[in-house]
Amino acid sequence: MDDDELTTVLEDAGLSPYQAEAYVALLGLGTASATDIADACDVPDPRIYDVLRDLESKGYIETFQQDSLTARAHDPQGVLENLRSRSSRYLDAASDIEDRWNQPEITDHEVSIVKRFDTVLKRAKELISSAEHQIQLGVDTEQFRALRSALEAAHERGVNIKLSICTEPDDDIPDAAEIEGTCTEARHRDIPSPFLVLVDRRWTCFAPHRQSVNEYGVLVNDRTHTYLFHWFFLTCLWEIWETVYTVRTPETPTTYVDLRHAVRDLEPILAKGATVEARIVGYETETNEPVDLTGRVADIDYTGSSMGRQEPVPLAQLAGRITLTLDVDGELYDIGGWGAVIEAIEATEITITDVRYE
Repeated sequence: MDDDELTTVLEDAGLSPYQAEAYVALLGLGTASATDIADACDVPDPRIYDVLRDLESKGYIETFQQDSLTARAHDPQGVLENLRSRSSRYLDAASDIEDRWNQPEITDHEVSIVKRFDTVLKRAKELISSAEHQIQLGVDTEQFRALRSALEAAHERGVNIKLSICTEPDDDIPDAAEIEGTCTEARHRDIPSPFLVLVDRRWTCFAPHRQSVNEYGVLVNDRTHTYLFHWFFLTCLWEIWETVYTVRTPETPTTYVDLRHAVRDLEPILAKGATVEARIVGYETETNEPVDLTGRVADIDYTGSSMGRQEPVPLAQLAGRITLTLDVDGELYDIGGWGAVIEAIEATEITITDVRYE
């Protein structure tokens, strides 16, 4: 670094141009009179005395009388610490500016557009790490592996996870051993898909698939918008694709996080005269108070039932209003699914605890 560059840096650190020039000159001279310092830089003779006193007050030099006013530079440790501190702050500021540019602050009821996929992936990992009830995700193999540790932790917490692995037709997919412990059920779609993560019926992380011309992402914190992405997940990433892994066995109680899937399985069982006991976990739609009920499934009804009973019921017939009536010791409760408005309770988890044929 030459003298001009060093002078510029010292100006950035808070010295005036004259102060910076005088200090750089004194560093080269060692100890010198005020007159010699003025001759070695561009500071006018009448100003040199004020400049040296200002440098002394800032801790850069010390002055003393020796025939004339003489100066020498202080041990530079204090100056070095100041410069390093400023350098650190500049680096921190640069990093913070980059973070803010990449990921705007996420607040309640906000839809944010971000510029980089890495921001979407990072946010998805954070949301998966804090998920409480359910996760739905459509990812390729590389993205699955990037989220794998967060998914394992969520699965260990008891979060219901539906994983759709979306690949090119000839791409490899993770085997059952790699998927085990990361989800409740996994399906394979052999068509590329956008990156999609839905968390607890509220959060959406979305980005176009890798073949898209534009790189951007959408982060949503809103139940209504997330409900729309939920239907994209069901119809495009889930419903028709092959199951490659599931934790369900005939011996374990069947648990659903979507009332529509529960009703589709229950309808033919009830039609055969079975008595079905179920546990409903959710909340009251008016007060948002949590609810945990256990009772007998007394009835199920949905708008599409007027189209005629089919087995299995097509998902399209379950797209409208859907209600499960639960009998709890003679008291009837109307249970709705995601987005319930008419029903008193929105179910977040439905567990079939017993099925009896009498």
